[in-house]
Amino acid sequence: MMLASAAKVYFCGRRLGVRSFSAIAGSALFLMVAPGVVAGLVPWLLTDRYRTPLSAVPGFMPAGSILVVVATAILLHAFARFALEGLGTPAPVAPTEKLVVGGVYRHVRNPMYVAVLSIILGQALIFSSWPVVIYGLIAAAAMVSFVKAYEEPTLARRYGAEYEAYRRSVPGWLPRITPWRG
Repeated sequence: MMLASAAKVYFCGRRLGVRSFSAIAGSALFLMVAPGVVAGLVPWLLTDRYRTPLSAVPGFMPAGSILVVVATAILLHAFARFALEGLGTPAPVAPTEKLVVGGVYRHVRNPMYVAVLSIILGQALIFSSWPVVIYGLIAAAAMVSFVKAYEEPTLARRYGAEYEAYRRSVPGWLPRITPWRG
């Protein structure tokens, strides 16, 4: 819930400052650019702007639709955590001030990537589209490579022992059932 009072803005009982607003704006912009293109524009183009016939395989369309909706909610939650908990963005040019380990990050270290890949898979199911499946596999390989070559070493340098403890306790790609309480 958001309230404005004499230039003070609160979100869920927490006062938001200038840094919070810039983090929210930067995260929103990055959300439109990165996941918007990867999970939205490219599958849209691969399915002939969603004109490809819907899946005739029983269960594929509802399963794909549920996957897209749930993954989109997780993606939005993960972006909000970056802005409100970390006071930064997922973009490497505007990183967080603090290591983000709350919310969905207590279950998996890379929820944004997992969500984006789930959205792509959901669209592949909805349209029974092999081109979208192949694209999803290519996107997954690129994401895993980026995480291993850039993100993990960068986070280890920036946050040191805090990140190492988190990395050892929370899986990167397959969510743990019980939340990490580190």
